[in-house]
Amino acid sequence: MTSLGDQARTFDDPVVIAGTVLFVLGGWAVSLCLHEFGHAVVAYRGGDYAVKARGYLTLDIRHYTDPIMSLVLPLVLLAFGGIPLPGGAVWINHHALRNKRVESLVSLAGPLSNLVLGALLSLSVLLFEPPVGLSAALSYLALLQVLAFVLNILPVPGLDGWGVIEPWMSYQAQQFGAKARPWAPLVLFAVLLAFPAVAAIFFRLSYAVFGLVGGEELWAGLGQGTFMFWR
Repeated sequence: MTSLGDQARTFDDPVVIAGTVLFVLGGWAVSLCLHEFGHAVVAYRGGDYAVKARGYLTLDIRHYTDPIMSLVLPLVLLAFGGIPLPGGAVWINHHALRNKRVESLVSLAGPLSNLVLGALLSLSVLLFEPPVGLSAALSYLALLQVLAFVLNILPVPGLDGWGVIEPWMSYQAQQFGAKARPWAPLVLFAVLLAFPAVAAIFFRLSYAVFGLVGGEELWAGLGQGTFMFWR
């Protein structure tokens, strides 16, 4: 049986630290692709067949609209700030979708992919009991998926939560959303950073969801500490 001292020394091992960083960054990049794939596959089944021609159904990251916003910027913010920024969206022809319900489902599919992936990662730790370093990395990656789900499901213009309810809004509300879309997410991040009380509510909600999908806060905390080894 591994002692607590041995476990603590595990997380000081440079090999474990490097492995955790690479594992989390790689896993997050894959999850970004799955998030966008979720949008695209539901759009395809809902009437926008052009997503196939654009390569969105291939999980090939080169086909996403903006590699900087979809991959580079989210990975940089994740590495230096621990913020699971949603990637840039695939381009969907909403006029080709069959109805408002399909439009809502297209927006919902991305965040749900994060939630499902978070649940699968959490369950893999519970069921297979991998080594401590891997358990911590898996749990932290699972937590990031849940954080991305909760963040992206908020009804803020530019995020998927807004896209879920937007088809059912009045024309005036939709126009407001279109104008606010470029800057509203930035305001949200600024509020989370500037107001600890608001951030605390966000994280309490996220950890509650994390627990519901089988996540273990202790393992996730160890994974975060290893990932952000410079702190």
